[in-house]
Amino acid sequence: MTCVSVISSRVRSSKPAPASQRGVALVVALLLLLVITLVGLAAVHGTLMQQKMSANLYDRQVAFQNAEAAMRVAQQLIASNPGDIARNCQAGGVVCPANPFNDPNLPSNKIISVNAASGNGAFAAGNVATGQPQYVIENMGLWQDPNSSTGSGQSAGSHNYGAQGLSTTVNYYRVTARSGNPKDVGGRAVVTLQAMVKQG
Repeated sequence: MTCVSVISSRVRSSKPAPASQRGVALVVALLLLLVITLVGLAAVHGTLMQQKMSANLYDRQVAFQNAEAAMRVAQQLIASNPGDIARNCQAGGVVCPANPFNDPNLPSNKIISVNAASGNGAFAAGNVATGQPQYVIENMGLWQDPNSSTGSGQSAGSHNYGAQGLSTTVNYYRVTARSGNPKDVGGRAVVTLQAMVKQG
């Protein structure tokens, strides 16, 4: 009788035994997702802020152009409309604050809306403007004309020392213009401009 011995060999797998999983990859993925979300929200916030800044800049530019148009209209109409002059600031006892629009004693009919102006200077504000611009004209009185001749060989200050030059005086007016009435424009920009205008 022949005896065959069978040697059983166990084949070992190269894979290690499965370890218990702890979900670290899930936590890392959630953290990365949170960081990306925060970066996205910051970018959206920055974009919205830039849009607001550009809208405000555009609104201010429109208001500036409106106020400048009112000032040009007032400069053209000073000589032909003496009734528009609010007051004579050189007269005794007359108080003329720096911004006449803030003066409660200024008669409301002396705040001229440009659409009510007559003559060639009439101006109508566009649809993007906050409203019709306004202006106030004040007479600042007679002052030396810096463009006139003071005489041969004399300086502009020679009249202070008794020199008799040909220097003359002219009327100066202060024009204050604004892009619209702040009570009517809401939260829109209001620009106020002021200039001295020589007449004569």
